[in-house]
Amino acid sequence: MIRQTRPQGTSYGMMLRVFSALSFSLMTASMKWAADLEPVSAGEMVFYRSLFGLPVVILWIMSKGTGLDAIKTKRPMVHVWRCALGVSGIFLIFEGLRHLTLADAITIGFTAPIFATLLSIVFLKEKVGHHRWAAIALGFLGVVVVMRPGLEGAPPLGGLLFALGGAFIAASVTVTLRQLGKTESVTSIVFWFFVACALAGGIYSLFDSHSHTLTVFAILAMGGLAGGVAQLLMTTSLQHAPVSVLAPLDYLQMGGALVLGWVMMSDVPTFATLCGAALIAASGLYTAWRERVLRREITPPAPTSSV
Repeated sequence: MIRQTRPQGTSYGMMLRVFSALSFSLMTASMKWAADLEPVSAGEMVFYRSLFGLPVVILWIMSKGTGLDAIKTKRPMVHVWRCALGVSGIFLIFEGLRHLTLADAITIGFTAPIFATLLSIVFLKEKVGHHRWAAIALGFLGVVVVMRPGLEGAPPLGGLLFALGGAFIAASVTVTLRQLGKTESVTSIVFWFFVACALAGGIYSLFDSHSHTLTVFAILAMGGLAGGVAQLLMTTSLQHAPVSVLAPLDYLQMGGALVLGWVMMSDVPTFATLCGAALIAASGLYTAWRERVLRREITPPAPTSSV
């Protein structure tokens, strides 16, 4: 039997994931650029990200032709918990971004998969072998290298704690989504999260906001649009390729952030940041590779089919 492949298969999913990573880089760089030009609170970043990203999500939902059925939920209280975690996490991430360089903030953000592994041990009772423990240790070594405690020129501790807190909560969201995804559609999860961010960011901005020039407003709008597009590209990529194939491509965000930081803000990363980023990326990539190997050992090869 001749194997027939879909015109939009794994390669298409990988392409979507690449553009998703670059869009996330643009979103983060835009928010940092705006904050460097004028005072922009974390709440404003959350609000503008949602304000300009939500229309993209709504257009995506409308294109599916399923109407309001796409955002219906069977577990509203779990959505509330997921949104509470997600909103808290993104506030911390943006607060860290305000105090750190773009390269440091992005690098620390990629400790989320490390925290997710630790949380999966506690809450999902997953077994972790010595290979993944080694990857976790390597990742935390990368964090120490980025932090360079006690050395001159070290990033501000407050900013690092905000970024680490955001990464930890992002990992908690990942564990929650594994449970929520069993009964809820991706569309409803994405939609309600954007709505929650818009509400929370809007309320926060009532008490801590600033007037902005047209230039900064345009940069914030660009960041919001990029965030909405990135979310949809990332979500759609999962429909065409397995997570184990796509996850390593997320590390392109680091490269994208380094380039955009240099182009937009003349922000040149330190040698310590580059070394720490390499260690954290190596930790994540090794974990992803190890999971693929284990999945091949456990799961028998699928028979050739026309699907």
